[in-house]
Amino acid sequence: MKIQNSWAKIREISTELGFSYCGISQAKFLNEDARRLENWLNKGYHGSMQYMANHFDLRVDPSRLVPGARSVITLLMNYYPAAQQPELLPKVSKYAYGQDYHEIIRAKLNLFMQRIREEIGAVEGRGFVDSAPVLERAWARESGIGWIGKNGNLITRKAGSFFFIATLITDLELDQYDDPYAKDYCGTCTKCIDACPTDAIEPNKVINGSKCISYFTIELKAELIPEEQNGSYQDWIFGCDICQDVCPWNRFSAPAAEPAFQPIHELFELTAKDWEQLGEEKFRTIFRHSPIKRAKYKGILRNLRFINNQEDQNP
Repeated sequence: MKIQNSWAKIREISTELGFSYCGISQAKFLNEDARRLENWLNKGYHGSMQYMANHFDLRVDPSRLVPGARSVITLLMNYYPAAQQPELLPKVSKYAYGQDYHEIIRAKLNLFMQRIREEIGAVEGRGFVDSAPVLERAWARESGIGWIGKNGNLITRKAGSFFFIATLITDLELDQYDDPYAKDYCGTCTKCIDACPTDAIEPNKVINGSKCISYFTIELKAELIPEEQNGSYQDWIFGCDICQDVCPWNRFSAPAAEPAFQPIHELFELTAKDWEQLGEEKFRTIFRHSPIKRAKYKGILRNLRFINNQEDQNP
């Protein structure tokens, strides 16, 4: 049954909970994205991220995640910082400046579902934030929020791409839906492709994840980073923002309002030597609520050794 004004009510709730954008699409099988994902996996672009190859059917069919799925609600939350790390410090991706977004946004999604049930009626659904086989960027495009850029990121015309993406899949049939985002405003720009030091960005918006700095500094669990990456890291020890930093659309980025995403002050103070002397216990204390804990202290030390070796070889 369609609920009158449900589309407007959901957008109202999203604003009240602090989300920057809200778009709603009908739940459907993602045919084109299924083909692109299959081709990407067949080329081995997921590297050692085996979880990307798991649950393929769940990624492209929301009804496999939520039986009777009717609507996919996509929500964006800004994380762009008011200030960035000083030069010469080991670099951390901006999304990891503050508290772990999984914890912050998951709590908001739970509250979102509670509000939907209170104000609309009995609704079943599940919320996801980078924690399940969901093609978040594809659903954001399908719900009219933005387009997927050449760097693989979702881009909005008004505020760029520094956003976390969350997804709510529900069995609620809305009275109206947003139209898919039909245009691509990257045009002939190749700034992200030209700037990527590891050549991870290929034509047709294909990202070779196994060549990305974020992959090597976070996902790769090997004790050593392959030597062929020497000279390419530009002091990144957790993630990488190069392709977003050079994107012209991010000139419209504005500082995030969410207090939890305010930077941990140590990130603006720790030199390479400080990181090396930090120790496991202090690392766990400082970053216990940070995405950085995902790499573990030994991973950060490995990445530091790698960038230090680059500097030694390239005086």
